[in-house]
Amino acid sequence: MSENDKQPALGSALPPFVLALIANVVWINASEVFRYFALVMPMMREAFPTVPDVAPMSVPVFLVWGLWDTIVVLAATLVPWIASRAFGSSILHFVGYGTGVWLGVFVVLWLGLLNMNLATANVLFVALPLAWIEMIVAALIVWWFTVNRANDSGRRMAAL
Repeated sequence: MSENDKQPALGSALPPFVLALIANVVWINASEVFRYFALVMPMMREAFPTVPDVAPMSVPVFLVWGLWDTIVVLAATLVPWIASRAFGSSILHFVGYGTGVWLGVFVVLWLGLLNMNLATANVLFVALPLAWIEMIVAALIVWWFTVNRANDSGRRMAAL
């Protein structure tokens, strides 16, 4: 087998941003599914027993949920990646970037639902902290792949 026949490892074949995006697809979808099925759905059904078909399970709901997850993944990956180039790339910065995405997506969503009497404070006290953790982990995934890995590559190149 010649040197040209060797396949590059997946980690070296894809840019760090794409790797962060893929990791966030897995992380955010797992987190969203767990939070919804284990906590939010039962709490919403308990809080609104008289509302017909509250928190339903149907194809249209899952299609909208897929769109929601796509938007959340893109926001949770793009915002920290872009912000790190403008404002800095320390872990503390990335916690701030994740918090900013959380405020802009989840807090606005849940406050709007609460304001329209479509959610309860109890649901917010569970959903919001878990969503914050989700966004912090997502931002740190971006840090790991785009900053930490890029720095490792730079050090390896400098050593050559």
